[in-house]
Amino acid sequence: MSRPYLFVFAQAHDEFRIPELLSIADLYGFKLSIPEDFDSSRPFSVLQLEEEEHAILLARRCILIKSIYEFYARGATYEDLHALNEKHGRSKWEKYIPNTSFKFFVNGYNQSIPQRRQREVVESFSYMDFLGKIDMKNPEVVMGCFEEYADTKGTTRHKHEGDGNFKEVFFGRLVEEGSARSLIKKFDVKKRAYFGNTSMEAEISLLMANQTLASPGKLVYDPFIGTGSMAYTTAHFGAFVFGSDIDGRQMRGKETRPGIIRASAQYGVEQRIIDLCTFDVTRNPWRCGGLFDAIITDPPYGVRAGAKRLGRKKERERTTTPAVHIPRPDDQPYVPPTKPYELSALATDLVLLARYLLKPNGRLVFFLPTVTDEYQEVDISTMMCEGMEVIANSLQDFGAWGRRLVTIRKITSETYHPPEFEPVANDTANKKEGEHVPAHRDFREKYFLGFKKDSESESREALDPGVSRDSKA
Repeated sequence: MSRPYLFVFAQAHDEFRIPELLSIADLYGFKLSIPEDFDSSRPFSVLQLEEEEHAILLARRCILIKSIYEFYARGATYEDLHALNEKHGRSKWEKYIPNTSFKFFVNGYNQSIPQRRQREVVESFSYMDFLGKIDMKNPEVVMGCFEEYADTKGTTRHKHEGDGNFKEVFFGRLVEEGSARSLIKKFDVKKRAYFGNTSMEAEISLLMANQTLASPGKLVYDPFIGTGSMAYTTAHFGAFVFGSDIDGRQMRGKETRPGIIRASAQYGVEQRIIDLCTFDVTRNPWRCGGLFDAIITDPPYGVRAGAKRLGRKKERERTTTPAVHIPRPDDQPYVPPTKPYELSALATDLVLLARYLLKPNGRLVFFLPTVTDEYQEVDISTMMCEGMEVIANSLQDFGAWGRRLVTIRKITSETYHPPEFEPVANDTANKKEGEHVPAHRDFREKYFLGFKKDSESESREALDPGVSRDSKA
């Protein structure tokens, strides 16, 4: 039988809460009931769990959880809260009455509460008749009271103005403090031994690792590993990581010892980095599928680092004259030419590659940048293929554009042949008649144009013919 628990969330990445909760519940094999009226903009939510142990597991793994309480009561006023606490909560807290050390505290969200009123609130719970010792340092039970106030940002007011005029108040017993949030400081990019200008921030990397269900014994692949941000957090949770990139310089850095290996040693996960290889994912060396439990990546999408694939921007003219090898005087290795890899083609190819490489029920977790005004739900379905389903799609909003953390699961046990990434089909970014154009297509060009509408861009070019789209980008 399920019981209610009060979740106190960090006010960050609201849309990522439910996917993270459901992912960790799936990882540990228990059910989590989320109400239909769940409001991700509020810091407090009452959710249903079958066992208290499940609450402890969530608090120790979920990055967005600050703490979890056994829920006793809630109300628009303290009169309502006390009435419900006495009527429905007594069976939960009366066992602590005889001889249990305890502590009460009162906290406000969007409001600081003066000491005088905190004391008044605590004394209003005197009907609970706790006979144990008051212990403010190491109590056996902690009772928390949370007052939620409306957001008053942008207004001028006195420090305690509006105190007591809360929207709702919650009350419960502390089950577990959220310990996973401390990992954000541990994996802080600024403190890392090796990082680059496109390294993913620590909190997002941890959220992505949770979406992969990373745990001991699992094998995870990052096909655009770059400087390894997701590798460290995924390995921290016990998974083994294999990484690849078309540009080996990103993985190596300038020192003799590869930068990713140096940073992984800093976090104590060096032995979980299986290997790092340099190759183009569209010309990958994988000769059998079903290898990986998860694929996690942040594909380059052109804002600071554009995606590339092997090939020439302009194909050479064919000739019947046999090629003649001319030794290079500096004896440097051959660096193959690359050409741009359009984002919508990359996303589609990534899903096909995941279907081939993932085990059944394996997950693909990646970021997809989209133009806010143009995005439609169908944009995600344009990249999908048979045997794969979207289970989460969370937005990190930057205003005119945002990036979506997409989680896709392989729902088939069928064996597929290695995907063929046809260059002509994938590199064609022009709209065909009747074809839906997703908001992430040509994202780099749209970004550097300031997300102007086509008509606006054309009118600007008409006024200034000397400024082309290429020169703007």
